[in-house]
Amino acid sequence: MRNFFLLLALFPATLGLAQKKAKSPKKVKVEKIAASITEAELKEHLYVIAGAEMEGRETATEGQRKAASYIEQHFKSIGLLPGNNGTYQQTFPVFRDSLINASLTVNGKAFDLNKDFQPTLQLTRPGSQYFSEVVFAGHGIVDPDAGIDDYGSIDVKGKAVLLLDGAPSSYKTTKRGWRAPNGLYGKYNSAMSKGASAIIIIGNGFPRQALQPNGNMYTNLYADKQPASLFTVSTDLATAIVGESLKDLIARGKDAAIAPAVFKANTMLELQKKVSQLESTNVLGYIEGSDKKDEWLILTAHYDHLGKRGDVIYYGADDDGSGTVGIMEIAEAFAMARAGGNGPRRNVLVMAVSGEEKGLWGSEYFSENSPVPMDKVTADLNIDMIGRVDTERKSADTLNYIYVVGDDKLSTELKPISEMVNKKYVKLSLDYKYNDPADPNQIYFRSDHFNFARKGVPVIFYYDGMLQADYHKPTDTPDKINYKLLKKRADLVFYTAWEMANRDSMIKRDLELPAMAR
Repeated sequence: MRNFFLLLALFPATLGLAQKKAKSPKKVKVEKIAASITEAELKEHLYVIAGAEMEGRETATEGQRKAASYIEQHFKSIGLLPGNNGTYQQTFPVFRDSLINASLTVNGKAFDLNKDFQPTLQLTRPGSQYFSEVVFAGHGIVDPDAGIDDYGSIDVKGKAVLLLDGAPSSYKTTKRGWRAPNGLYGKYNSAMSKGASAIIIIGNGFPRQALQPNGNMYTNLYADKQPASLFTVSTDLATAIVGESLKDLIARGKDAAIAPAVFKANTMLELQKKVSQLESTNVLGYIEGSDKKDEWLILTAHYDHLGKRGDVIYYGADDDGSGTVGIMEIAEAFAMARAGGNGPRRNVLVMAVSGEEKGLWGSEYFSENSPVPMDKVTADLNIDMIGRVDTERKSADTLNYIYVVGDDKLSTELKPISEMVNKKYVKLSLDYKYNDPADPNQIYFRSDHFNFARKGVPVIFYYDGMLQADYHKPTDTPDKINYKLLKKRADLVFYTAWEMANRDSMIKRDLELPAMAR
């Protein structure tokens, strides 16, 4: 970047000398380093990252590869060292399904794909399954905390299970999300844990639009055991299995749990698909530490988004272009300090992650295949959306706040450090709304920091709360970013990172990982 060499004049050492001898960070005024993070450069980067050429940066697409190349070139230009065993990109496999054919028959009657049933491609392996009976297990809810198990004592190992959608009105829970006991995948996982070979959900909205030609992408093609097939079916098809009593079961199930039952029905499920192997990458660069170079601080933000739907681009300027350009500028600030002989004591690894929108894929892969020892990582500071304002927020500090998530978990030292740094340098209003374990959004488990937390690494997640307005819409564009606020939030992350990278000891790990409530 053009400001890199300009601001380098603030420091007495040349880049070459800096690599040989690092000065104490206490001898430089950190505000001068933070001044390299500018609204202009944040905006310049974001109009590229969230521009039309990047095509929405969907994982394992050409747009994502272009974005990765842009970030890598920036890391190289500011002098970051390659962060993945000598390379700047860490590749992980991605698989994509293309549907060839699917069929479903009950007692010899064939039903129509999309009109009466649809398979979930990534969970259903190619082949045919034949069942002489189907187990009806009500809503399929298993929630030990609520004392509920819709399967009762019935054995479903190796069998096909038929489930109602949703939950009865009598079921009360604060758990939310797709993995909640009453969510689709919560039910699927419960049936899997019971040993079911096929799960059939009675769904709404039939007939449905045809599945996309390329299906959904996923990363877990290989598994220690094969997953159960998952089909969603119409009430007409479910009636062919259960009979006319299905209407009564559905009616009673609106208010209360339904006892399991077995129905005789010769049921055949068949799927043919093509599996293609693709790949995606995380982009990693690091600033070498001085006297504590066996320890690491990690900064993360995901650079992927939703891609294109036809000709419509989902730009993802806030989600998470804002976090991506934030860590790019923070990396430049650390690099300039290091080049001037003033930075940091620990290695600072800066990683732009892909696959977050698909299910935290890139950070999960990194956590399982890390080029740095996780027990030597003092903390992960993760940014996911810091360029907009929460449209539901009505308090007076709307233009001077940030949601801070996770600072009260895993370490008692995180919150005091975070608050001290903010009070000294930035003076944002720190909002802890999403730290509440009862928060229905369960934000703590929904971004890349969680894959560090589950490995015991203390984490702080910075977030603007923009879950309404343009969230996951093609209208999340760079012209709607508040660049002044974006810079201020990036400053907070930089100052916090500076403190953590230069303190005498690693952040202690003295609290337990909270249980996932979704």
